[in-house]
Amino acid sequence: MSLALSEMHVAVLMGGLSSEREVSLSSGKGCADALEAQGVRVSRVDAGRDLAAVLTDLKPDVVFNALHGAWGEDGCVQGVLETLGIPYTHSGVLASALAMDKDKSKAVLKAAGVVVPGGGLFDRHAVAAGHVIPPPYVVKPNAEGSSVGVYLIREGDQPCVAAGEDSWTYGEQVMVEPYIAGKELAVAVVGDKSGPRALTITDITPAKGFYDYEAKYTPGGSVHVLPAVLPDHVFEAALRQSELAHVAMGCRGVSRSDFRYDDVKDELVFLEINTQPGMTPTSLVPEQAAYVGMTYQDLVRWIVEDASCPR
Repeated sequence: MSLALSEMHVAVLMGGLSSEREVSLSSGKGCADALEAQGVRVSRVDAGRDLAAVLTDLKPDVVFNALHGAWGEDGCVQGVLETLGIPYTHSGVLASALAMDKDKSKAVLKAAGVVVPGGGLFDRHAVAAGHVIPPPYVVKPNAEGSSVGVYLIREGDQPCVAAGEDSWTYGEQVMVEPYIAGKELAVAVVGDKSGPRALTITDITPAKGFYDYEAKYTPGGSVHVLPAVLPDHVFEAALRQSELAHVAMGCRGVSRSDFRYDDVKDELVFLEINTQPGMTPTSLVPEQAAYVGMTYQDLVRWIVEDASCPR
């Protein structure tokens, strides 16, 4: 960007229409507060279907996209911003849409050499009626984030009945993958002109159950250890696989890659990539940035200064 940060008018998109609305409101508030603390003129926009008209009236220099989930993170809003010609943060249309579709992103990453789980897409009613793969396995929507709608089916459990209920709103096909025992790992990647740089690795232990929505966003819901205590070859592999995924998917700005590491089998498996990671008080990316010496304000400033159009 040619403008100095203090000269910019930044519209921070938050809230939105997805099941991750509350998380987005928290992320957006944090980012808006951080920008205002640095003297930036900020317009806080609870993004709705009139977004194009709202932004046309506001005429911001940059849009900070703090939306999460469907519509805000899947290429739809990115397409609006491309049409309006407004510089914006995070990934562009294609990378956003691809990353949001777990099945298609797995295919791209596998072709790039990233180790991904087995399983695949199944009709939700079939998943509710019987075990489509041997337990233990994980059932999750193909296009949601923040562990919304995720179920762990252990040996001896009944099938995932919830997938067949009328209240299921996550699509007619669901992703079913073998459950990988061991550690839950996350790696933040910052992509700049010199190439993507993985920051460090967080080992996440949920206070109870598995790393679901509550564990992610409730204070005390999980314990984060960073840097993760791992064999050197695993630590290095997770960093490199995260950078490889960032490039293969065409990500821009910040991304976060999630892994499982089975320390018994010595097996590291990539789960998914998030193109707009959370920026809440319990989020992993700000925590990793702080570990490498980048404050929350530093991180938000860098994300804004990296904005462009097209992406």
